[in-house]
Amino acid sequence: MALIVHKYGGTSVGSAERIKAVAQRVAKWQAAGHQLVVVVSAMSGETNRLLGLARAVQPEPDPRELDVVASTGEQVTIGLLAMALKQRGLPAKSFTGAQVRILTDSAFTKARIRQIDVEPMRYELARGSVVVVAGFQGVDEAGDITTLGRGGSDTTAVALAAALRAHECLIYTDVDGVYTADPRVVSDARRLATVTFEEMLELASLGSKVLQIRSVEFAGKYKVPLRVLSSLSDPDTPLAEESTSGTLITLEDDQKMEEAIISGVAFNRDEAKITVVGVPDRPGVAYAILGPIGEANIDVDMIIQNAGVDGMTDFSFTVNRGEFQKALEVLNTRVKDHIKASEIRGDNKVCKVSLVGVGMRTHAGVASKMFRTLAEEGINIQMISTSEIKVAVVVDEKHVERAVRALHRAFDLDQAA
Repeated sequence: MALIVHKYGGTSVGSAERIKAVAQRVAKWQAAGHQLVVVVSAMSGETNRLLGLARAVQPEPDPRELDVVASTGEQVTIGLLAMALKQRGLPAKSFTGAQVRILTDSAFTKARIRQIDVEPMRYELARGSVVVVAGFQGVDEAGDITTLGRGGSDTTAVALAAALRAHECLIYTDVDGVYTADPRVVSDARRLATVTFEEMLELASLGSKVLQIRSVEFAGKYKVPLRVLSSLSDPDTPLAEESTSGTLITLEDDQKMEEAIISGVAFNRDEAKITVVGVPDRPGVAYAILGPIGEANIDVDMIIQNAGVDGMTDFSFTVNRGEFQKALEVLNTRVKDHIKASEIRGDNKVCKVSLVGVGMRTHAGVASKMFRTLAEEGINIQMISTSEIKVAVVVDEKHVERAVRALHRAFDLDQAA
């Protein structure tokens, strides 16, 4: 008997019928002798509805109260799923993040998990119950409800799997695995049978929406076996078939490193570029710019500082598009005059396109081939960032889909492995 964690996203629990289908699938796994912890998101569209209500009342919602509102969507789902399981004759008990005691810090709307009390779950599992846990939420030391950020239910599931030392964590979603590119953009994108934690971490950070980045970080850190598979398949699919479907996220495979392949092309539309013009080229200036940005809890992605001319330089970086205006406000009120910059420029019409693959470690020429491909398409590169297993560029958003398709073709990602 194995302890398995399932996670179902908003589309998977988007209606009463789909919740019943989840209960049917969970019942199949339990009938095979497994202990089940099931993490669920709010029903599809519910979190957006709740956030919209909050903003209708207070245009800039108080973060603490916003978490109180936003966390209720998952509470509805856990109750409904527990009811559906009981209707099928299965013992089940629902838990909010606070009831499990998923202890977090107090960074409302972006909280990070510090500790998980597994005893309430283990007690119910020992009694034969299916444990149903609300994703996306926790509680801080003061007892205040916190949320983990959008997509945080993935993080909840992997964190619970790590804390419980689960045999495997299965992420059920509305796609049947991880693809070489977004199938909505590239019609001949292929599903990957396996991908490494490192590659998945890059893909998640670079715009792939299949998994939330923090969940991949957890999985890699604690070596949690992780599989992405479809919740929209037949709930009565034989367990042997279902348990090996989708995409398995694994530790690095040395053989794969020698294959000299790129695993995928990712893109992110939620990018905005900011340039601080006319910055004195002296030690400490980068901190003078990014220190206040960090204090405002704004995440910075790509960073470029141009070579200084006449003692001056330009400093560019990217942020999430949703934090673009907040970042500009911080720079204009706290940074510009302090460092005597001449201008703050912003562009929220850019996108990031990235190539990811562990094969880059042992094969040269990936970046040059990428740049040549984009040049042949007449696509200008505004920023470049690299690591051992990825090359990312910022381009005008109007070119993003053409860039993705061209790179997918150039690196033969449409060809079977």
